Amino acid sequence: MERIDSVQKLEQEIALQTEVLEGKIKGTNGKRAVLVCGGTGCLANDSQAILEAFEREIEKRGLGDKISVNHVGCFGFCSQGPFVKIYPEDTLYTKVKLSDVERIIEEDLIKGTIVEDLLYVDPVTHERVARQDDINFYKKQKRISLHGCSLVNPDFLEEALGYDGFKALKKVLTKMTPQEVIDEISASGLRGRGGAGFPTGRKWQFAYNQKSDKKYIVCNGDEGDPGAFMDRSILEGNPFEVIEGMMIAGYAFGADEGYFYVRAEYPVAVERLKRAIEDLRKVGLLGQNILGTGFNFDVHLREGAGAFVCGEETALLNSIEGKRGMPRPRPPFPAIKGLWGKPTCVNNVETLATVPYIIRVGAEEFAKTGTATSKGTKVFALGGKINNVGLVEVPMGTTLRTLIYDIGGGIPNDKKFKAIQTGGPSGGCLTSEDLDTPIDYDTLVARGSMMGSGGAIVMDEDNCMVDVAHFYMDFICSESCGKCTVCRIGTKRLYEMLGDVVEGRGTPKTLEEMKELATVIRNGSLCALGQTAANPILSTMNKFPEEYQAHVEEHKCPAHVCKKLTEYWIDPDKCKKCSKCARNCPIPCIDGVPGKVPYVIDTKRCIKCGTCMTVCPFHAISKR
Repeated sequence: MERIDSVQKLEQEIALQTEVLEGKIKGTNGKRAVLVCGGTGCLANDSQAILEAFEREIEKRGLGDKISVNHVGCFGFCSQGPFVKIYPEDTLYTKVKLSDVERIIEEDLIKGTIVEDLLYVDPVTHERVARQDDINFYKKQKRISLHGCSLVNPDFLEEALGYDGFKALKKVLTKMTPQEVIDEISASGLRGRGGAGFPTGRKWQFAYNQKSDKKYIVCNGDEGDPGAFMDRSILEGNPFEVIEGMMIAGYAFGADEGYFYVRAEYPVAVERLKRAIEDLRKVGLLGQNILGTGFNFDVHLREGAGAFVCGEETALLNSIEGKRGMPRPRPPFPAIKGLWGKPTCVNNVETLATVPYIIRVGAEEFAKTGTATSKGTKVFALGGKINNVGLVEVPMGTTLRTLIYDIGGGIPNDKKFKAIQTGGPSGGCLTSEDLDTPIDYDTLVARGSMMGSGGAIVMDEDNCMVDVAHFYMDFICSESCGKCTVCRIGTKRLYEMLGDVVEGRGTPKTLEEMKELATVIRNGSLCALGQTAANPILSTMNKFPEEYQAHVEEHKCPAHVCKKLTEYWIDPDKCKKCSKCARNCPIPCIDGVPGKVPYVIDTKRCIKCGTCMTVCPFHAISKR
């Protein structure tokens, strides 16, 4: 693409690429299009090899003038990938394997017959569903932050332009003053999608009000919550949308330079972001005098080393400056004194991806979605004990019941729902009593959890909530930067106390001391990592007190998860005396006589590996 040096030329390019993209989707260009998911989850399951096989076979059969092949961003429905989508029919094939490529070409692309066994099967009706929009997982979603993901090729600026790309930037540069942009974002009710939900417009206003020769906008892509992959998928699927949001923010409060901070564990996102930045520089959409309007803006990329604490904005700024990732005292806040001492706004990926949409449709239209205090949509990484694992974007106000049972498809193996952890290590657990709770910032906090960046881990009846708290405390303990004594030492002590509880050494006094120490850590820590470190403990103690009591009073784990508090037992009435358990025991600690005497486990020698229970063909072994 040639350099875009004027607004008129951008308009022409957008019109051209919109026509091209519509031609691909609607088939008006006389060709059929094959889209292959290029998200990390599908790439891990050979989607790149599937893409290359399509290209080879189509070229081999001389169909290149009739069929195009492209990779796109994440479809979201991770448990059903890899995906292949056929336009203009809009047919979605799931769980595609390399061996399926020739069949799809032969039966669908040549003969026009749908490959039925590759379609999604509805778990309730057991019917096969051909179109993506007809699948329950997608029906109640609304894609705003995920705009363009699974539709456009993230490597081609042309496709981004064809799907509303840079229309919002053109609008602000030609029709709006910086203050008008801030007012529009404020009127929309957009709140930061990376944590506590601070109003985005207010943050920009603070930076706008500062008099400085230099200002910065920073995109926080240091997504560190266990099980979270929202920001990664957005950057992989449509990096241009995020860059556009960053440019609009820079124009609004006076920044001419932006920094992406993305963890190095996201190589696909990093590579596509680098390519997008290079392409935008080549065509003049980054650099000096953008579109001939006098607006100067450029973007840089910094890769983080994976420290969870660098998700905190001041620790992130230290890392960009080449310092150790540790939080700074606030005030002064970054909007007043941030990167290299200059006014800086830090917004996360999802927040900036939402900005162009608001400018395109207007604050009033955006605010129609959501609740009174939480406008728009929220992206969640839905994982754990859930049938439909994946990335979902739902309107604020959607209930947890809808998220878990309608979109998520419920709990596998008809198990009973127990809890959902929202907000990652900083959040808390919500139970069946909270299923009809609307998802928004304030309601989740009132219920003892938080929105956080959007991780949502579902747990069933087989999960031990004390063990869950122990897992999160281990993570927090490892990720503490060490700056605050109460966080550095306190989280370690909490982890040790939880260790006593899960191993049967805890007492009721241990629980009292944990609550007391949690209060000290919360009040004495500098940043949100320490201030919220004990949330998983306090939340599970509040919601599931009977489990903690069983651990410290009866020295039993009701869910039979904590090894030290669990015994394996062979039911003599079910034992067929086959000796398979004894033959597979690594110790060995199982005695009996084949065909004559039922087998018995010596619980003192048993290391509780569970091998015996796994290999027993008669289900005679259980935990107690």
